[in-house]
Amino acid sequence: AGFGIRLDAGTAYTGAEITRYYDSLLVKVTAWAATEEEVALRMRRALLEFRIRGVNTNLAFLAELMTNKKFQKAEYTTRFIDETPELMELPRRRDRGTKLVNFIAEVIAKGNPAVAGRPWPSVIEEPVIPRCEGVAITPGSRQKFEELGATDFSKWILDQKQVLVTDTTFRDAHQSLLATRFRSHDLLQVCDAYARLVPQLLSVECWGGATFDVAMRFLNECPWTRLKAIKAKIPNVLTQMLLRASNGVGYKNYPDNVVNYFVSQAAKSGVDIFRVFDSLNWVENMRLPIDAVIASGKICEATICYTGNLVGASEKKYNLSYYVKMAKELEAAGAHVLGIKDMAGLCLPRAATLLVSELKQEIGIPIHFHTHDTSGIAGATVLAAIDAGVDAVDLAMDSMSGMTSQPNMGSVLEALRNGPRESDLDANAIRTLSDYWAGVRRNYLAFESQERTGASEVYVHGMPGGQFTNLREQARSLGLGRRWPEVAKAYSDVNEMFGDIVKVTPSSKVVGDMALMMVSSGLSRADVESASLEVAFPDSVVSFFRGDLGQPLGGFPASLRAKVLQGEVGLEVRPGSVLAPADLVKERGIAEQRASRQISDEEFASYLMYPDVFIEYVASYRKHSDLTILPTTIFFYGMESGQEVQLQIESRRSIVLRYMGMSEVDQEGCQTVYFELNGQPRQVRIRTAEGETAKVANPKSDTGNTCHVGCPMPGLVAQIDIEKGGEVSKGQSLFTIEAMKMQTTIRAERDGTIKEIVVSEGQQVDSGDLLAVFE
Repeated sequence: AGFGIRLDAGTAYTGAEITRYYDSLLVKVTAWAATEEEVALRMRRALLEFRIRGVNTNLAFLAELMTNKKFQKAEYTTRFIDETPELMELPRRRDRGTKLVNFIAEVIAKGNPAVAGRPWPSVIEEPVIPRCEGVAITPGSRQKFEELGATDFSKWILDQKQVLVTDTTFRDAHQSLLATRFRSHDLLQVCDAYARLVPQLLSVECWGGATFDVAMRFLNECPWTRLKAIKAKIPNVLTQMLLRASNGVGYKNYPDNVVNYFVSQAAKSGVDIFRVFDSLNWVENMRLPIDAVIASGKICEATICYTGNLVGASEKKYNLSYYVKMAKELEAAGAHVLGIKDMAGLCLPRAATLLVSELKQEIGIPIHFHTHDTSGIAGATVLAAIDAGVDAVDLAMDSMSGMTSQPNMGSVLEALRNGPRESDLDANAIRTLSDYWAGVRRNYLAFESQERTGASEVYVHGMPGGQFTNLREQARSLGLGRRWPEVAKAYSDVNEMFGDIVKVTPSSKVVGDMALMMVSSGLSRADVESASLEVAFPDSVVSFFRGDLGQPLGGFPASLRAKVLQGEVGLEVRPGSVLAPADLVKERGIAEQRASRQISDEEFASYLMYPDVFIEYVASYRKHSDLTILPTTIFFYGMESGQEVQLQIESRRSIVLRYMGMSEVDQEGCQTVYFELNGQPRQVRIRTAEGETAKVANPKSDTGNTCHVGCPMPGLVAQIDIEKGGEVSKGQSLFTIEAMKMQTTIRAERDGTIKEIVVSEGQQVDSGDLLAVFE
């Protein structure tokens, strides 16, 4: 069975079903080699290649035994195990292959709920990755930043005659066009090409905003792993994130020490440029995160959110003096760069010329302009800003640009070609990368918006680009799809009713929630403002008027605030100043208890932002392993019969999986999905329908729950040695399971009190069944 390996098998064979009545001897392994050390290594290799399912085995113990030097040299006695307790400290096998196969089987048999009821691509295939290994990776913005530091790097940006470009394709482009659904698998495959083809970029915006929670919530990914991988694969271009000031990457204000912790961790993990904004443009709410970014040694891009119509005759609130005043305050706060965030694409070309020209005269730090192409003319606005002297602009790769995304990078750069501010970015490189993103985008058809053109209605309702498509989707899900004009009108009414506020996450969500509620409930603005009519305001609206997000320009409408709060006194100060500091030590203990394992500093930051979402992600990872290695086509749509794929589960280690087919539904409502895993048959049963039999399945234990006692193998509960409410000590006998001509004692792995005994004596149990629960 291989060089120096002999197998003597009984009646066991590949694919055999191991029942509780099976003889316990499966196979004998004999290894031969010239030296003790070599034969032990050869035996260990053979043991590690076994895959036996359905029963507990001693494979892990035997494999570790082979590494023991005393055993290798036969320097042991009959007390060897007693005198070498470390032999029992066995590594837990991750069994990633089985977990991935189980996930794929579920997608094949039941479909991925993420794309349920949505259109599928007509052709499902992986995009072609640009091959450019012959192109050297040259120094870029990251090396310049490392050389100069944040303050001098800011001056370097100012000194550049050419306009600098940030690519938003890794974050805001797909957030705005495709509901933030791009997976790390697709992002990471093109990183090497970015490092080689477009080192002239100022930055890649690749993290923060909605991508943080969506990665965990919908894609079963760790956002920190994504950040570190992108930074490692693009070593010469700065990474940029979107930080919602005191909201972090969440939708509420957090205690100051939580914000500081998150910023510090993001800086350590790979963020170079922090674009910091407040959803109400309240500088007071931005000071703490600005200070935290500066203290981390990274680049702070403090940002003004643009709204209203700067060149409109009726604009009294968000006028030029307002923006200049805020810009000076942010510069005084220590910002290295001033960002202008036109999230709805409301900034007209004339307004960009006026605003940038004035700011260039009033402040001494570089200006970075960001907009969305919702209206269809944002490219003209970007060019106007460049002509007015803006230092950097946000653009998206051609195939990921337009509509609610950013303007087209290739087209804007062509418009600058042979001009005084021409970029060094290569046009052919842009098109090569755009072709890749076009192939990626086809596989996300399920998340495409129904919008196919620019929409001038944005000048009426002022929805941010990232919200525009999402709100339409929410409206459809509520049965309001055909009443979209009413929703858009209500959005505008709510904005005026709330005092014409800045609308960007999370304040934009407040307006959107209220607009949907009004249309679905048949309420008009007059109804909401009426003192005699009771209105059940959404929680986000109550939180807004309570002052949880901060203070809007001009304050809250007094009468409406009183109606919303119903006697509750709202905040007039910065929310973080009245929030008690979080007990980080205590919170970490709670997080680790809920996760049933130790967590890293990065994972703790995820927990602080989204406790429940993080715990659900941990449970998903424990069940499915690392799903980022799956191609997007398989993750969303499963496999075709006969399809074979190679999955790299870690560096220099991969598995080969072939999907063979699927059975009909059996009497228990299950279908069997047939695979070959590394050439060996593998079957997975998936319940897809209600069964015809009355068989009731035993509850399963959660392997990550330290309070659960699970059954290690199929068998019969021969004896129960505990009682409900009884105290037990570690090592004490709990159950005796009889199977395969032998009895196995299940012992307590911890001290504790028995809360529940799930089984009874004489009951048949299967591997993984829940036997008991600790308090």
